[in-house]
Amino acid sequence: MCDLLGAGRTEASSLQPFWVYNRFPEAVAAILFSKKAVMRPGSQNEHVVDVMTGEVAALEAEQAAALDRDGYLLLRGAVPEPWCANLRAAFDAGVGTGDQWPTPRSADWRHSLVDLDLTVQRTCRLPSLLAAVGQILGDPFFLSQVEGREPLPDGGHQALHRDGAGLDAVAALIFLDPYGPGNGATRVVPRALDGGEADETLSLIVKGGAGDILVFDADLLHGATRNRSGARRRSLLLSFVPECDRSINDACRALRNVRMDTSEVFVPFGCMPSVVGAPFADVQREVPPGFAEEG
Repeated sequence: MCDLLGAGRTEASSLQPFWVYNRFPEAVAAILFSKKAVMRPGSQNEHVVDVMTGEVAALEAEQAAALDRDGYLLLRGAVPEPWCANLRAAFDAGVGTGDQWPTPRSADWRHSLVDLDLTVQRTCRLPSLLAAVGQILGDPFFLSQVEGREPLPDGGHQALHRDGAGLDAVAALIFLDPYGPGNGATRVVPRALDGGEADETLSLIVKGGAGDILVFDADLLHGATRNRSGARRRSLLLSFVPECDRSINDACRALRNVRMDTSEVFVPFGCMPSVVGAPFADVQREVPPGFAEEG
């Protein structure tokens, strides 16, 4: 767990604001309107910090058990249907040539820059998606990256692999078109069957419709299949990372061509982060001038 946790700002109406009074560096004294608030003090001359952070709801018990058991969860119809057309339009508008990326991209995939699109950003914050991410990570996290990917006709096949072997991270695929074995859908190896080696006989190919979201542990064996039919299979690939790993992630931000603001922090249900090494329960509660404590 991180000792000093960051918090960004957002204008999404579904997120709850928390005002934190910070007398840093003399002392850490805060009134917390919710124990889910997290702080990142600014300069030493900054004493009042406005913090907005998203408190993530708990995943339904049955879904949480399946996610813990399998290492992945398929959220059927999670994206509202009216949003899907806008997401597909954003994907198509963001498609460019390979040189738009600082690092080489696979030639048999279509890639799209989408991270500044408002509907994309809104979709990345769907409650069910964030709940699943929170279930896996358990600590405050942030959206590290979102990009568009689509396997080209007769392309897209990937060997079974792990996006982050041994790392705390979560990946999610938001499908914008119907997907299945014919057009390059993703295959996964359930955690209980994972013996450490990439065994194709244990993999399962997911199948569904536009608006589904596949959420999985970055350490899960998975890989795309070949798009044999040539039918479109656009998707958004998301990466979520623990807040305490932000500095490592930011170091390669330019290489990943991340343009969006990633400062927003999401706090899983039941998580009690620490502030500068002291649990929130131990921080003195004090009402700053001009503020009234909420009961």
